[in-house]
Amino acid sequence: MRLYDIESPDQIRSLTIPQLNALAEDIRHFLIHSISKTGGHLSSNLGIVETTIAMHYVFHGPQDKMIFDVGHQAYVHKILTGRSTLFPTLRQLDGLSGFQKRKESVYDCWEAGHSSTSLSAALGYAAARDILHQDYNVVALIGDGAITSGMSMEALNDIGAQKRKMIIIFNDNNMSISKNHGGMEKRITSIRSSRVYRNVKQDVKGSLDHNKFGTETLKFMTAFRDRLKKGLIDAPLFEEFNLDYMGPVNGHNIAELIKVFETAKEHDGPIVVHVRTKKGKGYSFAEQDTVGKWHGVSPFNIATGQSLMKLPPNEKSWSQIISDALIQLAKKDPKIVAITPAMAQGSKLMKFAKMFPDRFFDCGIAEQHAITMACGMSLGGLHPFVSVYSSFLQRAYDQMNHDLARMNLPVVVGIDRAGLVGDDGETHQGVFDIAMLRSIPNLILSQPKDAKEAYDLLYTAFTSGKPFCIRYPRGQAIVPETIAFDSIPIGSWTKKQFGLQPKGIIIAYGPDVERIEHTVQENEYEMIVVNARFFKPIDEHLLTSLLNLNLPIYVFETDVTMGGLSSAILEFQNQYKNKIHILGISDHFVEHGSIRALRKNEHIDLESLFKEIDAHG
Repeated sequence: MRLYDIESPDQIRSLTIPQLNALAEDIRHFLIHSISKTGGHLSSNLGIVETTIAMHYVFHGPQDKMIFDVGHQAYVHKILTGRSTLFPTLRQLDGLSGFQKRKESVYDCWEAGHSSTSLSAALGYAAARDILHQDYNVVALIGDGAITSGMSMEALNDIGAQKRKMIIIFNDNNMSISKNHGGMEKRITSIRSSRVYRNVKQDVKGSLDHNKFGTETLKFMTAFRDRLKKGLIDAPLFEEFNLDYMGPVNGHNIAELIKVFETAKEHDGPIVVHVRTKKGKGYSFAEQDTVGKWHGVSPFNIATGQSLMKLPPNEKSWSQIISDALIQLAKKDPKIVAITPAMAQGSKLMKFAKMFPDRFFDCGIAEQHAITMACGMSLGGLHPFVSVYSSFLQRAYDQMNHDLARMNLPVVVGIDRAGLVGDDGETHQGVFDIAMLRSIPNLILSQPKDAKEAYDLLYTAFTSGKPFCIRYPRGQAIVPETIAFDSIPIGSWTKKQFGLQPKGIIIAYGPDVERIEHTVQENEYEMIVVNARFFKPIDEHLLTSLLNLNLPIYVFETDVTMGGLSSAILEFQNQYKNKIHILGISDHFVEHGSIRALRKNEHIDLESLFKEIDAHG
């Protein structure tokens, strides 16, 4: 069967097991070659091919609800539901989303981008089905990283209490993005490595192979549960939540998976099916990855595994710039510690972890815990740095407010991937943190325009004795050979005047400041360009002097305007009469696409800025 001929999962149910196995290999080949051209989430999808095929073989969407936690591993689901021809547009503007998307297909009943939402959503569906007296299956697939988060624990607790019929497929590959951490992971590992586990795993296969309908399988699994409860090994996590448990099952054996799913489908009440998979299966570079390099990739050379995106030798990613500065400061200050919620690779903290293993903490997918743990460390005398993606920081708003800012603790928060991130889409765009944090008392919120200013802001943050946030975007910047640390007055902005009689004022922040300065100079505009490197507090003294010039002001904002920098300026400007023009993201979610395409689409590119200036010049 050709992948391009698949329009619905109904077509695969007539295939034999050998044909399904061949389909799995075709899908892997397709994914590797397609993602090598577009980029995307590779290793997680390679690991879930057979499991997804078996899900669609047994369960009948769109009536049956299949929810993929996070949704980044739903590429196989998209192929089986008739979207293979759209993969050349993956994560491009107006193209195929990298996650489940309800408007994209009737088979997508849920959509997310952040982890650990699937179990709560599935329970909600099950409750709605029962209350409305409907009849369909609810299936949630969740990985071993996402299941350890607090939200998953809350959902498991309620699922066990409500006892509604639903199926949880636990995808156990011992690696969410990078290696998993924490007590829950150790609990799962103890099950994997025990002698009873290994013996039972063989018995499971034998039971399935000799049993057409699988009814004996569930009896066997119940016996397995009883053996666990007798103390032969620790009972699985799920048993303690009053959930029935089947597994472990080979997640790459389609015949075995189909039989187990058929059995689980007949079970009355919530049941967990534990499948073991290999992340990156079928592509050697991804299989050997232990740090998450092949989780999300840019276009790459299949033969060599090398990325096709090469940075100039004098440039580094913003994440790397912050990490390098942190390491330099940590060499001099033994109290500096670094914390990340499961994003060590993406945040470029692996070198810090290697150099200072006792001062590095990967707390798993637990942003709330990361912030509050940092608060405790601060009160205990340490100097914490928390690296967290902007979109994930949304999950820790209460901790930023209640624990960090309210107690006015000296913790530095590095807000990575701030601003538009591009192809991961609306769930990952880091455009809300300024508006989210600006209303919180005591917090300092800043963004550097270049590598030097990043070093200086980090140094200033650690010496400030205050809760201090530094946001920095996806992308890269030029890095000088040597950078010294200098202190920056908190709340200060800088300005640069072009021409003797400026006709207007541009207020911007981040890397756009230098781009704007270059364009102004190159095109001989007479303007004042302001580097608004602090969002809170703002430089009221400089802003007052600028407003007194009675010139038009252009606020160039690459985040949401509601509650952002422009709001702060308008609040302060209320008693002045200057004409203020605002360019920024209006009240909506920004979907996927390249950053360049999205900026043009949102009218927050330099061309749009200078068109606005020319129109009012």
